[in-house]
Amino acid sequence: MRGRRRFDSMPGSAVMATLAQPAECVLTLPAAWVDAAKFERALWLCGDALGGPCTGVVVQVPAGCKPMVEVIVRLLSFCNQACLMTKRVRLQFADDDQAAMGYLDRMGFFDHLSPSVEVSPSRPAVSGARLHRGGNSGLVEIARFSGTEPAEDSLVVRLAETARNSCSGRPDVAALHNAVFTILCELIGNVVEHSGSPLDAFAVLQTYPRGNKVRIAVSDSGFGVLETLRPALRKKGDPMAVLGDVDLLVEMFRKGVSRYDDDNRGTGLMACAAHAIRFKADLDVRLLRGRVLLKPAETEYQPNMAYLQVGLPLMWGTHIAFTLNLA
Repeated sequence: MRGRRRFDSMPGSAVMATLAQPAECVLTLPAAWVDAAKFERALWLCGDALGGPCTGVVVQVPAGCKPMVEVIVRLLSFCNQACLMTKRVRLQFADDDQAAMGYLDRMGFFDHLSPSVEVSPSRPAVSGARLHRGGNSGLVEIARFSGTEPAEDSLVVRLAETARNSCSGRPDVAALHNAVFTILCELIGNVVEHSGSPLDAFAVLQTYPRGNKVRIAVSDSGFGVLETLRPALRKKGDPMAVLGDVDLLVEMFRKGVSRYDDDNRGTGLMACAAHAIRFKADLDVRLLRGRVLLKPAETEYQPNMAYLQVGLPLMWGTHIAFTLNLA
């Protein structure tokens, strides 16, 4: 990859552009491992569920569907956003396969899902996350925090301890622990600063020792980090205000960018990047109508190592995922 790759449309866009918006949008997840890219394709085929006039959303989870943790928290935010917009939301699982529902239940997905969402065959009667909390050394159940108030200190400590305990045999476990702690502190703090949403935000972490990876994801339902940052930059005459989304995001993680006239502000995401780069982490950022995937370039993230998708269906907030590579 020698330059920025831009994906201005998704498969089927020409067809979708000619169709009237249905009264009900259907989001069908694939019967496979679902990463952020596959989730975005399914969301595109569903239509503009949050930004269009449809009155209902159906989410279909077929047998064999295995969503990654970053997809799970994004799906959770998506469903809750649709409910807040007074849309009817139905979440349908295959009758003959309870694996996907069981995994989401174990993570606490249903504990944080709006009670307005209709679940079939039925919601779990007892929360699997509450029954087995802490039973999986490599998984942290979905942690909820306010989008407008500081999170409890114990939240980040618990997430970072999970990474350390599940990777305790590694010689660099201390550096890994510090990286996870810093990344989560800054991402959660960034949500509190930029979200402004009445809906809760979510954080989750999972380690994959066999795959030598740690996945960290934070999802909120606010105004969006660039939507709050860019107007403030324009107001104070900062030349970064005219940068495109990719370039501005890269500068946020490479040099630090703040909407305040304070040299001590805006360095949090830069600290995230410094720790993440050590583990050659991929960085996935979902914006209101776009997605940016940054690949590490030696000691920093650079615009020419970015994949960009634009014109995506609306999703409120900022959804950030780091995949730390431990090999």
